[in-house]
Amino acid sequence: MDKHQIILKAKNDKIRLVRFLYCDNGGIIRGKATHVDKLESRMREGIGQTLAMQAFTGVEQLAAVEGMGPVGEFRLLPDPETFVTLPYAPHAASMMCDMVGTDGVPWEACPRTFLKRISARLAAHGMRAEAAVEHEFYLARKDEQTGKFLPADSSLCYSSIGLDEQAHVIDAILAALEAQGISIELFHTELGPAQQELSIQHANVLRAADNVCLVRETVRSVARDYGLYATFAPKPFLDQAGSGAHIHMSLWGTERGEQAGKNLFFEEGQRGGFSQLGKYFVGGVLKHIRGLVALTCGSPNSYRRLLPHYWSSAYSVYGYDNREGAIRIPSLFSGREANSANIELKCADHSGNPYLALGALLAAGLDGIEKRIEPGEPQEIDPGNYSDEERARLGIQRLPTTLSEALDELEHDTVLTEALGPLLATSYIAVKRNEIEFFKEKTPEEETAQHFYKY
Repeated sequence: MDKHQIILKAKNDKIRLVRFLYCDNGGIIRGKATHVDKLESRMREGIGQTLAMQAFTGVEQLAAVEGMGPVGEFRLLPDPETFVTLPYAPHAASMMCDMVGTDGVPWEACPRTFLKRISARLAAHGMRAEAAVEHEFYLARKDEQTGKFLPADSSLCYSSIGLDEQAHVIDAILAALEAQGISIELFHTELGPAQQELSIQHANVLRAADNVCLVRETVRSVARDYGLYATFAPKPFLDQAGSGAHIHMSLWGTERGEQAGKNLFFEEGQRGGFSQLGKYFVGGVLKHIRGLVALTCGSPNSYRRLLPHYWSSAYSVYGYDNREGAIRIPSLFSGREANSANIELKCADHSGNPYLALGALLAAGLDGIEKRIEPGEPQEIDPGNYSDEERARLGIQRLPTTLSEALDELEHDTVLTEALGPLLATSYIAVKRNEIEFFKEKTPEEETAQHFYKY
C-alpha cells in the first residue's frame, strides 16, 4: 500500500493510534504511537526518538556508548508495506520502522537497515534470501499468592490433549495472525507443559524479520485476553524444555538466465538434493557460528537452553535431519523438492533481535559462498555422544556456554563486526555486556523471572 491507501484504510478501520514499532539491541520490541489525524505527516517526517534508545538494555538500564546519551535524536520512519490493523487492540494499527537521522539518512545503528544492507550485498551476487522462523513459546498463568508463573496446563509433546486445553486461545491467536496477512503453516504442542510451536510461511528475509515481531506482539496480546501470559523467553522454566526460534533459510536466483527464480540450495542428484552453493553457505555459517550465536541467542538466559542432548544444538556441526546439529538440512517434500530445500539454524531464540540474527546469518553464509568454505562431513549421530578426543579430532567445537563467551567471539570475528558496522557492533556489545553485569549476582530463578515477561 502507498501512503494515501494507508490513510484511507486507517480511517475506514476507525483507527485512532498507529504504533511505530522497532526491535532494539536488547531484543525488546518498542515504539511510539501517532494519532491517526497526524499519520500523513508522521509517515513523511517520522517520530523522534532519543539516540540513547539503542543503548537501552533489556533490563531498563543505559549502557555506556559514546554518542548515545541525552543529546541527539533519530527518527522512527515507518515502512508502508508493513501497515496492519491490530485485531487484538481497539482502534489500533502498527508499522515496523527504520531508524533514520534527522537528515533522513539511514542511521548506522538501525538493525532493520543492517538487514537491508546485507540483502543488497546478496543481490549484487544475483541472489535473494527467504526465511521463516519456528516460534516456540509457553502459555502460563500467574500464581497470585506467590507471584510466580506456572505452565497453563500439563500437556505432553504433540499431545492432542494439549491442543484441546488451549484450543480457544490458539484459535484466537491464529485468527489474529491471519487478519494481519500472516499465513500459518503448522501448529502443535511442544515438549514442555503448555509449550506451543507455531510455524508460518516463509517470506523475503526482511518481511520474515518483521513477521517475527508481529507474531510475538500478537501471541502475547491475545493470550492476555484469555487471562494467560505468553512468553518467548529461551528458558522460562528451569526444569523444562527451552524455547527456540529456529531459522529456516534459502537463497534464490534473481538474475536473468538459468538460475532466475530458482532455489539455489537445491541440486538434483546431490545427497538430500542440497547444492554445492548451499554447502558453501553452511561452511561459512559454521566458521562464524561461535560469534554468530551472540546475535541469534542474545540473552544470558539463552545459554541455559543450549545444552547437549536437548535438541537445541550445542556443537558446531551440520547434518541431514540431525536435530542435535547447529544446522540441520531438512528432508525435501515430495512433489516440491526444488522449492523446499533449505537450512535450519537451531541455535536461535527470541531474545535475539530478528533483523540482526537474519542479517548476521546471511553475512556468515555469504562469506562461505565467496570463499568457497567447505563445511566438512555431515554428522550422522548426536555429536554429544562423541568423546572429547573424538570431537577434537573431527574439529567439532562446543558452542559458547555463556553470552559473555559468545560476545568475546563476536568481537574477534571481523566478518561479522564489519558487516554490522562499528556503531551497531559497539552499541550491541555494550548493551549485552551491561545485561551480563546486571545478572552476574542474580540467582538462576531471578534471571528467569526477569526474562519471562520481557520476551
